Amino acid sequence: MRKITIGGVKRRTGRVLERAGNKLATPPARVVADDFPASFGVWAANRTNRLKALYPGEWKKQFTAKPTTSRIAVVVHVYYVDLLPQIVESLAALPVQFDLIVTNSSGEPLEIDMNTMPNLDRLQVFDIANHGRDILPLVSVVNAGLLDDYELVFKVHTKKSAWREGHTELSGSGEQWRESFFSELVGSVENVTRVLDEFASDPSLGILTSAGNVLGPEFWGGDLDIVGALLRRIQLDLDEDGLRFAAGSIYWVRGFVLQGLRAFELSASDFDEEWGQVDATTAHAIERVLGIVAGEAGYDVRDTTSLTAEAAVAGAHERYRPDVETTPRARVIPFYLPQYHTFPENDEWWEKGFTEWSNVAAGTPLYPGHIQPLLPSELGFYDLRTPGVRDAQYDLAASMGIEGFMYYYYWFAGKKLMDMPIEDLAAGSADQKFCIMWANENWTRRWDGSEKNILIAQDYERVSAKQFIHDVLHLITDPRYIRIDDKPVIAVYRITQIPDHVEVIAHWREVAAEAGLPGLTVLTVDVGTSMQGVEGELAAHGLDAYLEFAPHNMFWGALPRENRGLDERFKGNLLSYNAMAEHAEHRLNTEPPAHRYPGVMVNFDNTARRQWQPDMWYGSNPYTFRRWLNTTVSSVMERDRDERVVFVNAWNEWAEGAILEPSQRYGRTYLLAVKDVLYR
Repeated sequence: MRKITIGGVKRRTGRVLERAGNKLATPPARVVADDFPASFGVWAANRTNRLKALYPGEWKKQFTAKPTTSRIAVVVHVYYVDLLPQIVESLAALPVQFDLIVTNSSGEPLEIDMNTMPNLDRLQVFDIANHGRDILPLVSVVNAGLLDDYELVFKVHTKKSAWREGHTELSGSGEQWRESFFSELVGSVENVTRVLDEFASDPSLGILTSAGNVLGPEFWGGDLDIVGALLRRIQLDLDEDGLRFAAGSIYWVRGFVLQGLRAFELSASDFDEEWGQVDATTAHAIERVLGIVAGEAGYDVRDTTSLTAEAAVAGAHERYRPDVETTPRARVIPFYLPQYHTFPENDEWWEKGFTEWSNVAAGTPLYPGHIQPLLPSELGFYDLRTPGVRDAQYDLAASMGIEGFMYYYYWFAGKKLMDMPIEDLAAGSADQKFCIMWANENWTRRWDGSEKNILIAQDYERVSAKQFIHDVLHLITDPRYIRIDDKPVIAVYRITQIPDHVEVIAHWREVAAEAGLPGLTVLTVDVGTSMQGVEGELAAHGLDAYLEFAPHNMFWGALPRENRGLDERFKGNLLSYNAMAEHAEHRLNTEPPAHRYPGVMVNFDNTARRQWQPDMWYGSNPYTFRRWLNTTVSSVMERDRDERVVFVNAWNEWAEGAILEPSQRYGRTYLLAVKDVLYR
């Protein structure tokens, strides 16, 4: 028998007020329109770069290191203990293995009969103060990383709604409303199977709630300003007419929609004191935010009236069983910068001990909410000379479906720089896939490859570029080296800068054949005509395909600078990330990429390198990135699997803001977006 009792916490009074039937003390008066806990100004002024946990510290003692095998989680928040048995009984209908995460603000111990849920694998219960309704507990679960492993989540709470009674335009009492959620979203094995079949069959479905509970702009209530302030945290514009959200906070949802909440950097101080509000709180605003970000990520918000037997594939829900193997939809390869260790040339050019972290730490914010410096979290300020660092990076990347890294390779007339990481990889036995891009620009003091302030130049006259293939032959013949059609991939950043590049590439192919390789896949970055990119047919240049390296040769849309609080010393470019993503998506949807491997960027902001004259994109967030990446992956799905290659800028370009690695600001959210796209 698995009936357990788990203790609660004593209810607190003071800042977090005790609630009795949703009726509490007189509400505090607001002085100005943005005088609310989640105000953007308050958040921007008070946030720090200190690494901190955005969830109750005492939870850490309850975390388990053993990975889950479940793909579905149920998250239950308990305030009204008398309603918990109904929820527990309803979960018996889940037809596949799941985990149950319970947050308890009742102040009472919970009795949960695990035997009533035959497919329950893991149960975790976390006590939490009565603050932020069911939303702050959910955010705390997200911030703790407890939902990172799940593809689908059923989010439910012990609901007694005064808000429903106050909206006469909506039918039914609060009790009837609650019952509709359970009867339609769980209720029976047949119901749940139908829901799971729909999610498994339709990758555009993001949030599913019960009939009549998807609401629109007429239900902004007093939450418009709060939602705008929250969206500003992730540089997302508010569309007042585009609201579509699941009312009632009980729904099935893609895991990533919730996982991405980590990007909002929410904490208990963002939530209102409790006095029985039915509107205009951070909790109410986040209900609406979830619908907005689901749409931004490319997902739909629907109710159960949209479910049809014809749309779903019968038995599709079986994919959510732990023993069903899934493979990534495409081959995602991020670029990898190896400048995280010291070497003599950098000591000479800059100062002893210089690494990329020296640039990263120097960044200064240019506007309110500008995250500079952008700093690492769980992998820390690593040194690539330290054993185990690259192993941890690769293991994390592989867990998200990433195939391997494309290392920037620095070769100047036979002289190599920063080759230690890839040479160590080649010399070792770790099963880590890799390939290289020859970064064949001059190395300059301004990090721009120009003809000025050169630290070390490309010198093709002294040593022919033909020699390059001989110096990397031991890499490209490695069985772990990434190939397309069994041919090792060699990318060159700016191929037209190489004199007689057609002849050079022909020589490379001859050497590869002599080494027993079936050929090479030679790519060049599509840098565009402004950077002397390739013109005419690729074959005439000896090339196999373009490699897209955003932001090169993509849409650069300038943003207005007024009313952004920009530092008066800023003389750089302020550009729209969303405009670039939308233009790229339109091109991919109307002109499927031929003779090219498409790419996306996490972000680009080189403030850390150029401070007052950066190129700085505004609007990057995990949800928009997820949508762009999904469109990009979808554009190559008609190809043979080996040809479904997508590049990402980048794994660890910290000084350019192009990072998939976990950061203090965003956690793992960008990586989780990749995982969501590849295993949808």
